[in-house]
Amino acid sequence: MSYVSTSLRKPGFWLAAFSTVLALVVVGLGAWTRLVHAGLGCPDWPGCYGFLTVPDTAAEILIAEQRFPDAPVEVEKGWPEMIHRYVAGSLLLFVGALAVSAFRNRKQVGQPFKLPLFILGLIIVQAAFGMWTVTLKLWPQVVTAHLLGGFATLTLLALLTLRLSGHWQPIRELFSHQFEPRKLAVIATLVVIAQITLGGWTSSNYAALACPDLPTCQGQMLPEMDFSEGFDVTQSIGPNYLGGKLDNDARVAIHMAHRIGAIITALLVGVLAIRGLLRGAGSLKPVYGFVLFALGLQLTLGLSNIIFYLPLSVAVAHNLGGALLLISLVVLNYRLRYEREGLR
Repeated sequence: MSYVSTSLRKPGFWLAAFSTVLALVVVGLGAWTRLVHAGLGCPDWPGCYGFLTVPDTAAEILIAEQRFPDAPVEVEKGWPEMIHRYVAGSLLLFVGALAVSAFRNRKQVGQPFKLPLFILGLIIVQAAFGMWTVTLKLWPQVVTAHLLGGFATLTLLALLTLRLSGHWQPIRELFSHQFEPRKLAVIATLVVIAQITLGGWTSSNYAALACPDLPTCQGQMLPEMDFSEGFDVTQSIGPNYLGGKLDNDARVAIHMAHRIGAIITALLVGVLAIRGLLRGAGSLKPVYGFVLFALGLQLTLGLSNIIFYLPLSVAVAHNLGGALLLISLVVLNYRLRYEREGLR
């Protein structure tokens, strides 16, 4: 692998790197908020019971409960929600600064311009989904879309950081005739996105513990499952979905679909990474190793969620592991295109 001097870094690199780390924190906080059932810790948006912080004095709580008589104040649930909002708001400011930097340096050769603007637009849409998550009372479709938007923001920021780094020179390595990984890498990435979507649907419908045993589900290899209800995206808007509204058979169907998806993902991504380590270009082997590590970590965390009955720390780490796996595959796709065609 050929490295270049730090002088080839594009303006905004460190800002993009910091924003990527901050986006990872936002994804983790979002998972934490969801898992401690604090998604409706504040019944309004962007404040909390009309305050800028969580009401915690007797006078503030009295005012809050007069404003929202159907939503008693739970301080321990309000703070996870507000902390998530504060950090997400900070990320919006940093991404805005990235967009300004890109605009100012748009005439420099190789300076990404459209990508920072797209990320800024995406994070503004994310803010709207954050509002709808509350106002639509954790409607699973919105919660899942909000999770996917967070993963997309994080992944695109990681890609932007990579493009701004000036880390690799175009070396035009040719692949072996027996191993052309680009199509497989794209397919693997799409499968991982589908699996993350299933994971979001599982979480938003509170189906993570529908099958508390392995390899069976509720003691059966083929338990009763209701896929039509479990994957009905026409659920009505209005009820409070905290805790979920689906019957057991529907939750089992969602959980089992996520398990099957995990097996397909493991096989496809595993084959891609192992073949890459054995037959791929030498400069790409660390990237394939990164993909294989992320896959192994995510599988371990997923199994641990079931074995240890969804401990909070493991469940949050499982969300972050999914983000890490997606980032690793995006990096691989970028590097495959870059090394094959000498693109920056």
